[in-house]
Amino acid sequence: MRTETRTKRFLEATGQALFSLLFNFAGLLAGGLIAYSLGVFDRIPWALVIYPGILSIRGAIGGLYSGRLSTALHLGTIKPRLFGNTEEAYVLFNTVNTLTLISALLMGTFGSIVGVIVTNTPPQEFFMILSVIVASMGLSILAISPLTFWVSVASYRRGLDPDVLVYPIISTVADLIITALYVGVLYLVMFTPASLLILNVINVIFIGVVLFTVRRIYRNREFVTTVKEFMLTLVIVTIIVNITGTALNRITESIGRRPEVFMIYPALIDTVGDVGSIIGSTATTKMALGVMATDFKAMASHWVEIGSAWAASLIMFVLYTLTSGVVYGIGRFPGLLVEALTTNLMVVPLIIVISFSTAIVTRRRGLDPDNFIIPIETSISDGLTTIGLLVAITMIL
Repeated sequence: MRTETRTKRFLEATGQALFSLLFNFAGLLAGGLIAYSLGVFDRIPWALVIYPGILSIRGAIGGLYSGRLSTALHLGTIKPRLFGNTEEAYVLFNTVNTLTLISALLMGTFGSIVGVIVTNTPPQEFFMILSVIVASMGLSILAISPLTFWVSVASYRRGLDPDVLVYPIISTVADLIITALYVGVLYLVMFTPASLLILNVINVIFIGVVLFTVRRIYRNREFVTTVKEFMLTLVIVTIIVNITGTALNRITESIGRRPEVFMIYPALIDTVGDVGSIIGSTATTKMALGVMATDFKAMASHWVEIGSAWAASLIMFVLYTLTSGVVYGIGRFPGLLVEALTTNLMVVPLIIVISFSTAIVTRRRGLDPDNFIIPIETSISDGLTTIGLLVAITMIL
């Protein structure tokens, strides 16, 4: 009877994880957009190096927001309604917008330097790269933050677990939105003589709106704590994403322009990050509710969430490669499948350990795990998945 109960729990958890990961099919649209726009990346060499960084930083902030929201909904400190919510909901929303600006400026500065060095771009392009990054991140706020809140509330109202559903759904939609915005900004740079002026106007508006909203909360303890804790995460993430961009550039040097690989790339990094987010978010909620010990041994009691998320990711990797094979030629499917599954088997176990360990360490040190787990693990997963894909491609070529 106990075995049947465990099997039922595992199958139910796998079904819910698979449902949330199905939204990663939108990542194929983002990848398809990149594959379609390879000509733009040929003409703007630094654009491909910067792209993973924009995905990762946007994902890190979205991860913090969705993680904090799901925990707050479980604890009742944020109400499952769109309007007339608590002060904490207002503070968290504007904290996320502030962190988006800080992240854009930091990532823009370091990313611009890396883009110039890695692609031998003239130094005078520095300010153009910075403006592109900040503008893309600023425009993303208009859609992604409100959408995250709506999905969190909608899932909680329907009795679903936001820890399992929200980030996987939002991370994929966010990738599609930020990719479309980024490609749109690159087309603006390529075809509009006054592009730098237009981008700077967008950036001034972005900075002005954030400063205007922050004036009400800059002394709020929760705001100050979150910004301080996230700054450490942000430095780590910024270093990782620049390594990721360099690795993606190496993939293009190794394989040339293989559109079937670029099509699945965003979906692969999304899915690996989502596995970590499911494991990390469910663990932090259990710890916050007092139903799981803050101990590494507790990983054994978390096997349903771990096993179901991993199993769902393997199924999705097969579906991604099959779809890409259908689009670009079914003859490419077998090799692409082997490359993808090899990447999954190399990377996912590491992400599971990293995500669970981050939850334990941050909670033991009295920090808020939601400020660290998803931002750190998704950025590491982006880097590891990119490097794992590079290794798999190199091994199989």
